[in-house]
Amino acid sequence: MLAQDFRVTTGAASAVVTAFALGYGVSQLAYGPIGDRFGKYRIICVAMTLSAVAIAAGAAARSLPQLAALRLLAGVTTAGVMALALAYVGDAVPYERRQAVLARVLSGQLLGVICGQAVGGMLIGWVGWRSVFLWLGTVFAGIALLLWRELLSGRVAQPRGTEQLRAARFAVDYLKLLAGPRSRLVLIAISLEGGLFFGMLAYFAAFLRQRFALDYLTIGPLLGCFGLGGLGYGVFARRIVASLGERRMIMLGGILLLCGLLLLGITPVWLADAPVFATLGFALYMVHNTLQTNATQMAPDARGAAVSLFTALFFCGQAIGAPAIGAAVARLGYPAGFVATGLGMLALCGWFARYAYGETARWAVAPEGGRADADRGTG
Repeated sequence: MLAQDFRVTTGAASAVVTAFALGYGVSQLAYGPIGDRFGKYRIICVAMTLSAVAIAAGAAARSLPQLAALRLLAGVTTAGVMALALAYVGDAVPYERRQAVLARVLSGQLLGVICGQAVGGMLIGWVGWRSVFLWLGTVFAGIALLLWRELLSGRVAQPRGTEQLRAARFAVDYLKLLAGPRSRLVLIAISLEGGLFFGMLAYFAAFLRQRFALDYLTIGPLLGCFGLGGLGYGVFARRIVASLGERRMIMLGGILLLCGLLLLGITPVWLADAPVFATLGFALYMVHNTLQTNATQMAPDARGAAVSLFTALFFCGQAIGAPAIGAAVARLGYPAGFVATGLGMLALCGWFARYAYGETARWAVAPEGGRADADRGTG
């Protein structure tokens, strides 16, 4: 719809995705140390408040460059929420229980994905895309009020650092993370995942519109099936981790992603895509949550910085992947793009499983003070 309203190509309209992802990703490098120093929950409250304003302002954009600039600002403010929430869980929950707890956090995130895609599609179909920004800004404002109320109640534990914030210290901490073989493996993996699958994810709606000529009222709920699949993983995550272990989980996820993307390119009717999207959501978050759980253990003494760097590289990968995939799809078509993305994700999962959990692994995730069981993923 942005491409139609601003009279540009779909690839050009993806500038709003790139702008948000870039602002979100780069800003992580600041939020991590700030959260470690002043309290993660407090910074989340501030970020949600600023995000409500920045997101709602998107409704006033009069050109694509204006909207891209406002999405950049929204990315900068919203960046202080999810990564610090994950780091907060890392502070409060032992590693052997963390995969299941993070899956519950992920379930909440995926409820947002489902509502955002389904309700967003309906609102766009009824009253246009500008209303979506106003609606979302209002939701953010309401959640910000609830967060402030909880913080001021005194029930929230707020571990805080004592060292002064210095840019040089930020750089040293991040360089240490990049230098470690354990953290470097996780960071490379999340960058590639962001560029491959999440770069392609931005075009699912455009694909459905082009392939089946669907209206936005139909596309929204159909894409919501992707979130439902991820939510299904969140519900059963604890059992899946216990029965498969992280190594088998990430390999199974890669296989399901390839199969789902292959099917997406050849389904004859749009209704057949609903279970395909659900399968893709289940498989993706099986992979993503495993990487996310590993990220919370990269640097137990500086989780805010570690998870923020993880998230920064994830969104920077998406910022690079979205326009690159858009250019490839414009030349080769969506089916070829799906095949390439699926093969890339399977190769990524195989590579991570081998070097993180296989016989050639140089490290294995372990809880603080404990010994790792890399294959089972139980700490």
